[in-house]
Amino acid sequence: MDPPVSPADRLDGWRRVAETTDRPFAAGPVSVTASTVRYERADATAPRPFCFASRLRIRPETAPNAALTRLVEREARSGFRDRLAERDIEAVERRGDREIAVDDPAGSRATLWTFRGDCRIEADDGSDDRDVPVEALLAVWATDEYLLAGGAYPLAADAYPAGRSAEDARRELLGIVRGVRSPPREERDDR
Repeated sequence: MDPPVSPADRLDGWRRVAETTDRPFAAGPVSVTASTVRYERADATAPRPFCFASRLRIRPETAPNAALTRLVEREARSGFRDRLAERDIEAVERRGDREIAVDDPAGSRATLWTFRGDCRIEADDGSDDRDVPVEALLAVWATDEYLLAGGAYPLAADAYPAGRSAEDARRELLGIVRGVRSPPREERDDR
């Protein structure tokens, strides 16, 4: 199954680091398969900003609906917390949610959650390890299928080169999230 289409024109300075397909949920006859692509900022130091986009296939095939959307959102938030923990982002707290528009005219408005946590950075020079505050965003929306996108970036000013800030990183990540789309139907490899 192909991952969603990421907006190439918004990924300048990012490098593709992984593409995976896994089954994050299965219960009885119902299963969810997720195809995910992940990117990292090529020019950043730890904690390196990352973003991802996932496309879900639900079996048996079911059109998006209110009950299914709530389930997808709940499981997405749980899985996102796990993803953050894998990147050493701890003490994650949900800071709010809101709806945002996505660029795809066939897409619903996305629910966007904001999280904050701390990423433990090990010192190379023998000094003490330090915690760097991180903000993470997760969006879920529906077209004729479910899409998820998000990522995280450090909040500390010293994590950025001159002329860049956490606010720039947030705008950039939101632009990438809004630009994620399902592959055109005729190009989908959904075996």
